[in-house]
Amino acid sequence: MSTLNADPAEIQKFSELAHRWWDPSSEFRPLHEINPLRLEWINQRIPLAGKNVIDVGCGGGILAESMAKKSASVTGIDLSEKALKVADLHSLESGVQVRYKLIAAEEMAEAEAGQFDVVTCMEMLEHVPDPASIIRACTKLVKPGGHVFFSTLNRNPKSYLFAIIGAEYLLQMLPKGTHDYAKFITPAELSQDIRNAGLELKTMKGLGYNPFTKMYSLNNDTSVNYMVACVRPA
Repeated sequence: MSTLNADPAEIQKFSELAHRWWDPSSEFRPLHEINPLRLEWINQRIPLAGKNVIDVGCGGGILAESMAKKSASVTGIDLSEKALKVADLHSLESGVQVRYKLIAAEEMAEAEAGQFDVVTCMEMLEHVPDPASIIRACTKLVKPGGHVFFSTLNRNPKSYLFAIIGAEYLLQMLPKGTHDYAKFITPAELSQDIRNAGLELKTMKGLGYNPFTKMYSLNNDTSVNYMVACVRPA
């Protein structure tokens, strides 16, 4: 178990909340609210229809299902058995087909290397002991010429204030302890890991939240939440 790139406490934390994944008023409300923005951003960069897609760290399947609705063939992988059971159940209820697997990204990369047109890995890198290993696995999973998308949290005083003090304590949008500030990743660090893995970073986008309108928007401010789009050179 020591070689598995996962934090048992993190898996446990999300497993305990698994039954609430698809409740848009629950702790996962922010994920439901940002999902349409992320989905459209990905789909604009690479139209998902007919593509073979894998969502690494899919949790309860919010992004995975929405990509399947765009007529992509979607696989979702995670290490939380409870979250995957919820994802499977919701897939049956909604009639949206997604293949879910309980498997580590690195293991999946060995089993199905170069099989995917698109790899997404959202809100996961800041929850694992070795983010660079996940990035390498995503690179291995994608076909040459394919697209890889990551999202994570920047590490600076503003992100601590917004993502932890604001979101977890003041606005109570997320359960206390959802994030560990020490695991946040700066754009420079992520860019370096992306280059080291052999990917080309194409663009970076910020994700903002207005507490007054309670609306999320895509912008160029990467100081808190941000997403990156990469391509594996053909």
